[in-house]
Amino acid sequence: MPGPPVAVLTDSTASLPPEVAHAHRITVVPLHVAVGGRETLDGAAGGAQVATEMRSGSRVTTSQPSVAELVAGMTEALGPDGAELVCLHLSGELSGTVEVSRQAAEDVMAARPGCRVQVVDTRTVAGGTGLAALAAAEAAQHGRSSDAVAAVAREVAAKSLVLFAVPDLQHLLRGGRLRAATSVMGTALGIRPVLGIADGRVTVVEAVRGTARARRRMVARAVRWAGGPGAQVPHPPGERVRLAVHHFDAAEAAETLQDQLTAEVAETGAVVTEVVRSEVTAVVGAHAGPGVLAVVVAPVP
Repeated sequence: MPGPPVAVLTDSTASLPPEVAHAHRITVVPLHVAVGGRETLDGAAGGAQVATEMRSGSRVTTSQPSVAELVAGMTEALGPDGAELVCLHLSGELSGTVEVSRQAAEDVMAARPGCRVQVVDTRTVAGGTGLAALAAAEAAQHGRSSDAVAAVAREVAAKSLVLFAVPDLQHLLRGGRLRAATSVMGTALGIRPVLGIADGRVTVVEAVRGTARARRRMVARAVRWAGGPGAQVPHPPGERVRLAVHHFDAAEAAETLQDQLTAEVAETGAVVTEVVRSEVTAVVGAHAGPGVLAVVVAPVP
């Protein structure tokens, strides 16, 4: 069966379950992760394995795909006859992937006259990118133009809420994804920050005492963002949302978090069209650290 007129591609940090990406015809290009000097593609190493290595003190590093890898992914996404492609990537403030993708897009368009490849910096990560990719794929399935598909992706990413809590801030600090001044929160009186993404970077949303309270505050903020007539800050009536719950080597905690989130969002009367639960890939986990939990709320256009 032929695909939609506009193809959609994203990278592995979107952390979409493979079956979900496949169902929406989204091509996923993996980043690279190296554990103890052994490099592999993101997703090839299981989260539990990488988390165990991290806990044992092994050095874990990450890198973006090469231009050639992205060209291959774009070519696969377009197929033999495709002429339009929209590529969505994690924030350029967190990775150089989007810049490499722009180079690859130029190569693809030069090799295929008449082909158009648009590269979108989603200014977010994980489910913020992943749920934007789902919205873009749905727009493509409905026959929207590549400009419209890219616009949908930008809008959904910009209006998405990404929140996460980590047991240990040191992984984010070592990777330069968080300011060193924030480290006091991880040591002083059991303070744990609720983290988020703002202007494409990791930021502290709220500081609370204790891991359990940090998770409760994540849910409370997500519920308000989701809206619904019963929320403290309701969205316009009838607005639909999609939810994502992520973890890294914390599957049971993520299941509990999902149950709590969906129950509390439902109480507000918000219209939830889908809940995606997944383990973040090793590249995201390498920076956030084992035990991270995250929630994402995105509008459904």
